[in-house]
Amino acid sequence: MKHILIIDDDIYIGNIIEEALIKEGYQVLRAYSGTEAIYVLSASTPDLILLDLMLPGLSGEEVLPQIKGIPVIVVSAKIDVDDKVALLIGGAADYITKPFEMKELLARITVALRGSAVSANSVLSFDNLRLDITAHEVFVGQQRANLTRTEYAILKILMQNPSQVIAKSVLLERISEDTPDCTDNSLKTHISHLRKKLRDIGEKEYIDAVWGIGFKLKPE
Repeated sequence: MKHILIIDDDIYIGNIIEEALIKEGYQVLRAYSGTEAIYVLSASTPDLILLDLMLPGLSGEEVLPQIKGIPVIVVSAKIDVDDKVALLIGGAADYITKPFEMKELLARITVALRGSAVSANSVLSFDNLRLDITAHEVFVGQQRANLTRTEYAILKILMQNPSQVIAKSVLLERISEDTPDCTDNSLKTHISHLRKKLRDIGEKEYIDAVWGIGFKLKPE
């Protein structure tokens, strides 16, 4: 089931959109200000976001640059062409003007999710971890994790095999495709640093050590 986050302080409009989305089989999250939206995104990663611009706290224009790897449809009363162009260039997947027909909004959501699915192979997700293979970036929630090349390579292998224990020998062999800097003696140190960086941001443990075998991602 796809999760959609509605960021809109207009309760009436938000309720109408939520009701329509639920009827279409989507699961809905709500945020009523820009500040609340950032908080919600720190704890969850929806499949798509509907973003109003005129929000209390942080505006929609301020929230948009902080959203990474999630398609955003701007839903706003602003009709100026320059506004639309700026937001699309700034990262929005689409823009629909209030008032709108619900059928049109649902169609735009379908298209945006379809486009997201096409590029999904380049983005790995686990819990609130997101690894973008194309950009070589890792995010914990909405915060970017500054990993070394070796730490990134280790995490990529683990996220490509989220339910498996990866033996140390297999890790060493496969991460050599991305980095030559890891040896049998240094692997434990690299993983220790990786675990700490992820834990410091996400405030939880993401990687389990399986005694005598190797490592695996820790389920929620």
